[in-house]
Amino acid sequence: MVKKRGRKSQRQYFTEDTELAIIEYLASEDQVERNRIYNDRIHYSFYKLAENLIHTFKFYYTEVDDLEDLKHEVICFLLEKLHYFKAGKGKAFSYFSIVGKNYLILYNNNNYKKKKAKVDPLEADNDDGILSEFERTEVRDEKVEFIDLYTRHMDSILIETFKKPDELIVADAVLTILKKREYLEIFNKKAIYIYIREITGMETPIITKVVKTLKNYFNDYYSQYLEAGYIYK
Repeated sequence: MVKKRGRKSQRQYFTEDTELAIIEYLASEDQVERNRIYNDRIHYSFYKLAENLIHTFKFYYTEVDDLEDLKHEVICFLLEKLHYFKAGKGKAFSYFSIVGKNYLILYNNNNYKKKKAKVDPLEADNDDGILSEFERTEVRDEKVEFIDLYTRHMDSILIETFKKPDELIVADAVLTILKKREYLEIFNKKAIYIYIREITGMETPIITKVVKTLKNYFNDYYSQYLEAGYIYK
């Protein structure tokens, strides 16, 4: 007797078929086929992953009234980072869990910062749903345009620059922080290391190597920017 294929259980929402679907999606250049693969075999897994991350880690400081909207934002971010995943270099579930958690930590902390500005500091600090934060200072205005150029450029060369999955995850986390930089001091060594270790779970040597590489690119490109007004390599 052939059993009907039912909907995935909550424990099996991200399966081997999900990973195969992601690989097939990335290999295809046909947008119609990509849409079909995503809708039939990937979307539900991303939806449940976003839902579980939000509730497991209590990411409840949002700018939206409905958590469904926040889930949608997480799914969009996962799709934006989908092309970084490489078959055979780690499990898709682990990669997208880290990527999704990185996004939510930054999103949650940013909104918590806004809340602290509006309520009694003691009341906000006593909320045990808040993740620990590090000290940050505002980015100087003259670097704002450059940082936008820098993060876009690094996104375009990230995969060729960082070949190992662990390094790619750390690099992506650092760039994500730079994009949400309202209170971030650029490459504050202690802050970056503590925060990246917290949100990626990676060891210090990996973080050190990645941050050093990113900082070298940063300094080189900033010199170009000051000289020519743009990044030319």
